[in-house]
Amino acid sequence: MKSTTLLFIAALCAVASLGAAEKLSITVTHELAIARPSETITVPWSEVNKVLPGALLQRIAVKDAAGKILAYQVTNVAPQAKDPEGKGIAYGELIFQHDFAAGEKSATFTVEKTEAVSPAFPTKAFARYVPERLDDFAWENDKIAHRTYGPALAAPTEPGVNKEVLVTSGLDVWCKRVSYPIVDRWYNKGHDHYHKDEGEGMDMYQVGPSRGCGGSGVWFGNQLYVGRNYKSWKVLANGPVRAIFELTYDTWMANGIMVSEVKRFTVDAGHNLDQIESTFSISGAKEAVVAIGLNKTPADKGQDAQIETTPTPTAGSLTQWIVQKTNGSLGTAVIIPGEAFQGFAEDGRNNLVLAKVATGQALRYFVGAGWSRVGEFSTKDEWNAYVAACAARTNSPVKVTCSAQ
Repeated sequence: MKSTTLLFIAALCAVASLGAAEKLSITVTHELAIARPSETITVPWSEVNKVLPGALLQRIAVKDAAGKILAYQVTNVAPQAKDPEGKGIAYGELIFQHDFAAGEKSATFTVEKTEAVSPAFPTKAFARYVPERLDDFAWENDKIAHRTYGPALAAPTEPGVNKEVLVTSGLDVWCKRVSYPIVDRWYNKGHDHYHKDEGEGMDMYQVGPSRGCGGSGVWFGNQLYVGRNYKSWKVLANGPVRAIFELTYDTWMANGIMVSEVKRFTVDAGHNLDQIESTFSISGAKEAVVAIGLNKTPADKGQDAQIETTPTPTAGSLTQWIVQKTNGSLGTAVIIPGEAFQGFAEDGRNNLVLAKVATGQALRYFVGAGWSRVGEFSTKDEWNAYVAACAARTNSPVKVTCSAQ
């Protein structure tokens, strides 16, 4: 499960010495007995700079306790990116990952300066605007891929122009069976090709005007009020470990109130679920109930899909297991952790998870999918167990402490 760690946990970076230390020591702990593969660890760069003043992102090494060099990323996404005193570099966070085995509740790492330039690590999380296909926006990691749609797709067709018209703020799924990036390759292959599995995976998920896999809306009086295609986009970080981007949605009417939304996506390597933080601006009310949905009929035509839906109130999760005739099986999920969770609902198109939001305050939730042809999830129970572990990790984040060594 992707953990955004220091974005929403108590980060206890107490630096023991501000002198000329040779290494930054990082200790990461957690309280769960389960395994936590690809746990994402974030450390404010300000803490790195305290122990290793003048360190540069391209001249450091991050190592585990055995001395193995780990892939890492340095972003400028965080308040720590500001450098009011003009000392050091205005970076934001140092990001790397560790596979916690079951029962392993503590791990240590070191960061040190290097003379040589660090290698470029393989990109495992990636997002981009796709102008070559109207104005799609696509993202992926080494597990799964997604896309959504911009205003050009929603625009009416001009006379003599053959263009699809689709008005939706739903989120699509691209099922990949390889760990390397496929977004660029599939768009370059052309629209018809990525609807067939030619060895890398396929687009077999149907969105239409539904919420797709994790789209949002406002729920009022047993009715869902939804916006249109995204209005604008912004990429904030782009791999190799984490991609962060924002999609802004224009104002829409929801039972007499005006609502707009900004979604911030955090996509980490090694995870089937992405974190989304949706901030709603509400005019006419201080709060609202929003719904995060899963399309009831997501399979390709002719697949005779059998869909089992599993709501789990204690975890704030809703899963689907979609068994298809020839395309394999697909699991989808939504998790709304904590007190924001308000139950479940449905309309004609979607199964929904409900949450209460206040205007201007971010709602954090997780959405994603897993495909049986990858080999990790072959049954409903395996998918539900994965989602349950994700929910547990979300509710019990890791803790990070830093010191000079």
